[in-house]
Amino acid sequence: MDFAHSAKAADYIQRVGEFIRTEIEPVEPEYLRTLHAQENPYVVLPVIEELKAKARGQGLWNLFLPGTGRGAGLSNVEYAPLAELMGRSFIAPEIFNCSAPDTGNMEVLHLYGSPAQQEQWLEPLLRGEIRSVFCMTEPEVASSDATNMAATAIVKDDQIVLNGRKWFSSGIGHPNCRVAIFMGLTDPDAPRHAQHSMVLVPLDTPGVEVKRMLPVFGRHDEPFGHGEVTFTDVRLPLDAVIAGPGRGFEIAQGRLGPGRIHHCMRLIGLAEKALELGCRRATERVAFGKPLANLGGNRERIAHARIAINQARLLVLETAWKLDTVGLRGARSEVSQIKVVVPNVATQVIDMAIQLHGAAGVTDDFPLAAAYTGARALRLADGPDEVHLNLVARAELAGYLA
Repeated sequence: MDFAHSAKAADYIQRVGEFIRTEIEPVEPEYLRTLHAQENPYVVLPVIEELKAKARGQGLWNLFLPGTGRGAGLSNVEYAPLAELMGRSFIAPEIFNCSAPDTGNMEVLHLYGSPAQQEQWLEPLLRGEIRSVFCMTEPEVASSDATNMAATAIVKDDQIVLNGRKWFSSGIGHPNCRVAIFMGLTDPDAPRHAQHSMVLVPLDTPGVEVKRMLPVFGRHDEPFGHGEVTFTDVRLPLDAVIAGPGRGFEIAQGRLGPGRIHHCMRLIGLAEKALELGCRRATERVAFGKPLANLGGNRERIAHARIAINQARLLVLETAWKLDTVGLRGARSEVSQIKVVVPNVATQVIDMAIQLHGAAGVTDDFPLAAAYTGARALRLADGPDEVHLNLVARAELAGYLA
């Protein structure tokens, strides 16, 4: 089996890696210190727009959206190592206009949006002029089963009327966030997966209110944040509905395949960064007359971390290859497998690196504490481990059950 990168992917890997090393990594620590010192940290500091302009000028822009003509034209397999490189940095995805949830939302608009919706929202997103948010999870119901959704999107004459409360609406704190994709119940009497709709909601629409920004392990992920948002009699024209009423689940399933490739490959990069920091600490720090690497089984822990990262990467690449060749329908089990494996591997590796750093590992002097909270939260995002394990088991047992 040939694991070599295509010539196109290899070129992007070299260029993206060089940009991160020379343009992003030197400024990121000071950027984070400056941001967190702001009275209001939900701001875009000038260095972000400067780096975005440089990246776009070098053609390192919209590297996702396979085969669309709107991005770099990379396959999922070709994009995966670029997402891994971006995962080493908290700000790199935004610099290359490859941030979640914008990538998933842009995929939705590209695949399902009307020409008018694409002109109004997709094109400014592709230019990096605005940001977006995806409003699906709700506090009152077990959102691991999306059919529990209580928020409504009811058709009344020539309007769609939205009511409900969403939370963990990631990215809504960004000052450039202009539009939400809202998912709500439209017809409870329709077939189970034809009851819901997705609606494009300008955030300045009357009835939309951000109630609070939610902490994740005490962190607010500024300037993006995770919001609790209420929608109270929000009225929009029917042409705000994406692809038409009742197609929300169909769109959601199309959105979640490639988006998980992006999350998981970024996490591989984050785990690599943590392992790198851990190895550096283990070889430079001395206790009881020995480098930490020679104490308490740390060599074995480092070896297991390397093995686990490589295994996870190969599973993600296989999943990317299946998405490219047979589509989401043929890769559902693999998508769920990586959703379970990669966040667990990343949290284990980061935890080991924190332990090697001692008390310093849980401070903001190193990026490990923030990395851990992000990786741990992703065991819940896009569905908890248990949901995905059930899907994998169902696929595995299908050939044995009568």
